[in-house]
Amino acid sequence: MPLHDFSAQRRRVLKALGGFACLSASGCVHPIAEESDPRGQPRSGDLEVRLFLGGYGIDFYESAAREYEQAHPGVKIDIKGDPRIWDQLRPRFVSGEPPGLAFPGWGMDHYALIYERQALPLDDALLTTPYGKTRCTWRETFLPEVMKMGEYEGQTYLLPHYLTLNGWWCNVNLFREKGWKPPQSWNEFKALAAQIKSAGIAPLTHQGKYPYYAFQGFLLPWAISIGGIEAYRKAEALEPGAWKAAPFLESARMIDEIRKAGWFQNGANGMSHTEAQMEFLQGKAAMIPCGTWLESEMKKQLPAGFKMEFFLPPRVDGGKGDPSIVQVGVEPWLVPSLGKNPALAIDFFKYITSEAKARQFVREKGTLTAIRSGNEGDLPDTLQAPARALREAKATWSTRYAQWYKPFEDASGKAMAELLQGSVTPEKFVEKLEAEASRVREDPNIPKHKVQ
Repeated sequence: MPLHDFSAQRRRVLKALGGFACLSASGCVHPIAEESDPRGQPRSGDLEVRLFLGGYGIDFYESAAREYEQAHPGVKIDIKGDPRIWDQLRPRFVSGEPPGLAFPGWGMDHYALIYERQALPLDDALLTTPYGKTRCTWRETFLPEVMKMGEYEGQTYLLPHYLTLNGWWCNVNLFREKGWKPPQSWNEFKALAAQIKSAGIAPLTHQGKYPYYAFQGFLLPWAISIGGIEAYRKAEALEPGAWKAAPFLESARMIDEIRKAGWFQNGANGMSHTEAQMEFLQGKAAMIPCGTWLESEMKKQLPAGFKMEFFLPPRVDGGKGDPSIVQVGVEPWLVPSLGKNPALAIDFFKYITSEAKARQFVREKGTLTAIRSGNEGDLPDTLQAPARALREAKATWSTRYAQWYKPFEDASGKAMAELLQGSVTPEKFVEKLEAEASRVREDPNIPKHKVQ
């Protein structure tokens, strides 16, 4: 079924934004702006914003709302957050009374909202200038690859704010004491893992209760390293045979080799994310796969003087993949199509994603952002390596399929748990992935996505 024609909403939003965008001869896009206010169009009215209350809190957004209100007399922004905000938002979307701006969190099926015509397409707004700027486009301030994560059938519905990188972390003090270096290749990892185990320390721990950590920390990076990004794109697109192809089978065998060698921490399969991460902080495991939220999530439990450092999963020697490639992730925002005051919602989100606010968020919250300029300059120690990896990456990838195809995500997690437990062989594991991919591919009720 084709998506609803949002032309009426677009006209309403763009009129409020200050006019339709127009292309100059140079190709840079500029909106028709009102010159009386260099910060943007004068705003008025109320805006309801509902947010996921996670590890980064909502204090940054509350402070930004008060600043925006002060700069725009007549505006009132109501900010509220909850750890399970998606449970509160679902009935409001169903009843046609959503907030004006939403950050629904990881528990929301964002693409279901798109299919149900609940999210406003934002391409025209992205052609207007950024908050407080007079040149170029709002879209150009974001990392381009990350913007693809919010697209469906050629239109942009979801927008990023903060950005996470997934990789491995090592215990800096322990590595310095022992003279170890983070492994850059699979062969280096195997040699190091043997040394670490001999020292009476677990080389690796992982968040076994949530197998997607292992999926994203081990299986996918190694499959991409072996077969190149093309192998992953085929799997993401549900091409027949892609999930059981050689790169995925070999990657599964590597995970099985770690298990058989005893390089995973004993008991890790039963650990939650915080339990495994505490084991890492206490020096019981030398390395752990996790995203750049690790320090923020464990801030209250960090031992005095503890230092950790991010590095990319060890590449597979002789693989086709670019060793600089990194995995990025976002938890997106959206402007509900039936929400009140969408122009104000867009302008407030422009303010949040402005250069100054992006830099502030990075330094206050200890994570990167999807705004190019936010990740520049002096950074907290734990963000320097991720920011460098992002700058040097020739390509990025993300687990878009996990949002697109929930049944596959669920089945793949169960299969990974079995592989980590040794209850299935690597061959059986990839057969299970392929079987579920086939079921999703052949289900006419599940919308399919083009992979670019």
